[in-house]
Amino acid sequence: MKTQVEVKDLKEGKYVLVDDAPCSIKSISKSKPGKHGSAKARIDVIGIFDKQKRSIVSPVSDKIYVPIVERKSAQVLSLSGGVAQLMDMADFTTFEMKVPEEYKDRVVEGQEVQYLTAMGNIKFDFRN
Repeated sequence: MKTQVEVKDLKEGKYVLVDDAPCSIKSISKSKPGKHGSAKARIDVIGIFDKQKRSIVSPVSDKIYVPIVERKSAQVLSLSGGVAQLMDMADFTTFEMKVPEEYKDRVVEGQEVQYLTAMGNIKFDFRN
């Protein structure tokens, strides 16, 4: 799911869709309107799921798509072979997620974990 907003309303730390990939905004620089056109914004982003750096340049009056990113919590029901079976704490649905190597010690059976969902993708969300 996604919504549309104007480029001038974007802020650092929020999300935007670039090449149909949900991305987190790292920096925004805006130029002043001049003799040859309207004000432009350069937006540097990093993909939420693929960690790829991207940048876009657009007039500040243009509209851009913003993904709806939800942060949810789930309980770890079981672990087997690097795959965790999770149960969402809000609607009690169960699903499976592959556990990345860097999170092997943080995903423990019976404990709650945070995860992000956006555009049909799911990712663990461990904040340090």
